[in-house]
Amino acid sequence: MRDELPLLCELERAAGAPFAAIGMPEIADDEPPAPHELAHYLDAGIALVAVPDATDLPHGTDLPQQPGPGPGPIAGYLLAEPVDGALHIEQVSVHPDHARRGIGRALIEHLAAGTDAPALTLTTFADVPWNAPYYARCGFRPLADHELTPGLREIRRKEAEHGLDRWPRLCMRRDLARDLARDLQQDLTQNLTPDVPGALS
Repeated sequence: MRDELPLLCELERAAGAPFAAIGMPEIADDEPPAPHELAHYLDAGIALVAVPDATDLPHGTDLPQQPGPGPGPIAGYLLAEPVDGALHIEQVSVHPDHARRGIGRALIEHLAAGTDAPALTLTTFADVPWNAPYYARCGFRPLADHELTPGLREIRRKEAEHGLDRWPRLCMRRDLARDLARDLQQDLTQNLTPDVPGALS
């Protein structure tokens, strides 16, 4: 996957462009992390990539890709790493030409299904429609200040230093223990077989 890291940088530039239309040009113009910075998530975290079905691409789609042999187009990606016992999502980005197809949610659900961590966390812009409101629909809830762990506070401190606090930001958390209990209940309901035929009819 290391040879795909430059493609993630290209995708991040495209994914940031819509911020200019809502009065946040600084975010749109912010340079994405360099490939060597992204490599950290391969070595000490998690990096997930969504590759689209070529037959499902809309006409004119220009997804990042390399010519000739090698990685194909990338529709979206997710980066995460452990922070204070939870799995912290550092970034979820989907190419604008492939948005509104459930790719971001699919990446989050794949991450949730494959971890033993008790929760997922992230930081995001509170008022950007495809940020906090979107994550709320994915099962995340805002964290009050007293709920922030030392690691989350450090992440927020670095974001403030980077100038991101010009716009309201917040930390969010999705508890996976409740997800597990819900899924277990669904499995029991769907798979329970009576010892006596017709006992549960």
